[in-house]
Amino acid sequence: MELIGRLQEISILHESLQSERAEMLAVYGRRRVGKTFLIKKVLEHELCFSMSGIHNASLKEQLQNFSNALKEAYGTRLEIKPPSNWVEAFELLKNYLSEPIKQETKGRLRKRKKVIFFDELPWMDTPKSNFLQSLDHFWNSWAAHRDDILFVICGSAASWMIKKIVHNKGGLHNRVTKRIRLLPFTLAETELFFQHKQIKLDRYSMAQLYMAIGGIPFYLNEVKRGESVAQNIDRICFTKDGLLQHEFSNLYKSLFNNSDKHVKIIKALATSQRGLSRSEIIHKTKMKTGGAVTELFDELLESGFISEIQAQQKKGKDHIYRLTDEYSLFYIKFIEPNKVDGKNMWMQLSSKPSYTSWCGYAFENLCFKHVGAILKALGISGIASNINSWQHRDAQIDLLIDRHDRSVNICEMKFYAAEFEITKTYAEKLQHKIEVYRKAQAIRKNLFLTLVTTFGVKDNMYRNSMVDQVIVLDQLFENNSM
Repeated sequence: MELIGRLQEISILHESLQSERAEMLAVYGRRRVGKTFLIKKVLEHELCFSMSGIHNASLKEQLQNFSNALKEAYGTRLEIKPPSNWVEAFELLKNYLSEPIKQETKGRLRKRKKVIFFDELPWMDTPKSNFLQSLDHFWNSWAAHRDDILFVICGSAASWMIKKIVHNKGGLHNRVTKRIRLLPFTLAETELFFQHKQIKLDRYSMAQLYMAIGGIPFYLNEVKRGESVAQNIDRICFTKDGLLQHEFSNLYKSLFNNSDKHVKIIKALATSQRGLSRSEIIHKTKMKTGGAVTELFDELLESGFISEIQAQQKKGKDHIYRLTDEYSLFYIKFIEPNKVDGKNMWMQLSSKPSYTSWCGYAFENLCFKHVGAILKALGISGIASNINSWQHRDAQIDLLIDRHDRSVNICEMKFYAAEFEITKTYAEKLQHKIEVYRKAQAIRKNLFLTLVTTFGVKDNMYRNSMVDQVIVLDQLFENNSM
C-alpha cells in the first residue's frame, strides 16, 4: 500500500531526520487513523529499534515484549534475558544504539539519524512501573545530548499523550521537539485512496460513505471495488462479520479508562441535531460537574470524537459540543438498533425519515471539517475569520463565518441528490432567520447568505433574490481543507 496524502506530516518527519540535534517526535491521533503505517512507511530505512506496547498487559509482559523487540533489532536467534525494570531496559537500548557496527549494517544510517519507535506508548505506562521516569532519565541523561537520535513516540490515547508527554511537568517538560496530530483523511485524501485502489465511485457516493464511516483509512480499506455505497455499507456495518458491526465498544475501551462515561457523552450528543452545551450534557448524562468531567471532555476532544464550536451571542460566548466522529454517530443511529444479519438493510433504512435527519447532521459535520475548502471557495482564505454557531429561541444558524472585513457568511448546508430548490416556504424561513440574527445580535456588518449543497441550487426567483454564494460538493474536495 502506498502512502496517500499526509504531505504536511511527511514533511515534519523528513525535517526531524535531517536536523542536527536530537529530536523527540510525538505522534498521536485516534485508533485506526494510520499513525503506525505513516511512521513505518516514511522511516522504514532508518528504524533501528521498534516496539509496541501491549494493551492491558502487566509490567512483566511489557518488559518481555521489549526483550523480544531488542532481539529482533540485533538480528540474533539467541534469547535476550528480559530486563527487570524500565531503567535496565533503557540501559540495554542505550548500549545497543551505541554500537557503531549497527550504523554500518543498515547503510544510510551512518548519514542519517538512528530512529527509535515506541508505538502505543500509553500502554507501556503500567501502574507502579516507573516507565515515564525511566524514559525521562534515558532522554535527559543520554539521548538528548546526541545529534543522531530521533525518538518517535506514538499513541492512540491522544489525551494521555498530551497530558503525560507534550505537557509533561516533570523531567520531560518541553522535551518534545516536534509533534504530529494525525487526523482522518479529508475528502480529497479519501478520493486519492479510492483511486489508488481503483475503486470507481463518484463524489456524491464518496461523500455518502464518508458521512457513514469517516475518513479513517482502516475503515475505508474495507470498501470493495465494484460494490455500490449501499452494498458496501450493508457488508461493513450490518453483517455479523462486518468490521464495523462490533467496532464501537472496542474503540472506546482501547482508548479510555472508564470508557462507559465517554460513551455516555457520545450518546447524549447523538440525540441533538444542534449540539449541546456542557451544562446540557451534564444534565443529560447525570454526571457531576468538576475536574473529572472536564477531563472526559478534553479526552474526547483531543481524540477527535467531538468538536467544540463557539456559540456567538450578544452577551458573551458559550461553547457548543457536536458529535463529529462519523462512525460513532452512524453506529448509534443505525447499527446499534438494527443488529441483524440481513441483506439490503441499508437500502431499507435509507428510505426512512431518520435517514434524512441523519444526512442533514452528517453533512453539516462534513462541512465543519472542510471549512478550509469553504473559505477557499468563497475567496476569503486570507481574511481572518471566526467560525461560530448561533442559537436563539426563534432561529438557529449552525455555521457562521464572522470575518474581520465587516462581513458575516450565514451558511446553510443541504445534502441533496439533485439541485436543491428554494421554495417560498423555505425562503421565508431563511429571511426570518437572517432578520432574527441581525436584530438579536445588533449586527452592523454585511450579511451574506451562503448555501453549501451537493449539486448546487436551482435558478428561481428566491435563489436570485436571496442567495449570495453557492458552494457545491466538488469544492469540498479541494486539497487545502482545514
